[in-house]
Amino acid sequence: MNKVILMGRLTRDPEVRYSAQGENQMAIARYTLAVDRRFNRNGDENSADFISCVAFGKTGEFAERYLRKGTKIAVTGRIQTGSYTNKDGVKVYTTDVVVEDHEFVESKNSNSSDGGFGNSSYGNSFGGGSSSQPAAPMAAGDGFMNIPDGIDEELPFN
Repeated sequence: MNKVILMGRLTRDPEVRYSAQGENQMAIARYTLAVDRRFNRNGDENSADFISCVAFGKTGEFAERYLRKGTKIAVTGRIQTGSYTNKDGVKVYTTDVVVEDHEFVESKNSNSSDGGFGNSSYGNSFGGGSSSQPAAPMAAGDGFMNIPDGIDEELPFN
């Protein structure tokens, strides 16, 4: 089984190219993910691995549109190795993570004092943008959701 799960920050904006296949062009996004090491031998407090990632098609288009330097994401994919001969005639070996899925790990406003819940780009409620349904209860300043009045039944946990 070849399965990789990584969480880290982009070291730079994704570099995106499109395959030259006429109308059916496919996005190919390359970026490097800085992944913190859990343990290290040298006692260095801040050590990380820099892992090359490549995303194809819709996943590559997503990277082009939404991912930027410093964005913290979780990636799932597979390791792919390869080689090529450079212009000097030297054989170069490559190892990339082929991204199957990536998702945001923290909110866009995670550096704010409210933990990213207030004034987010998702609207003023946890339910998201506008809808005909009543808005979900708002988060208090401490990040916890307020319990609406009028709930007579017992909460579903002890």
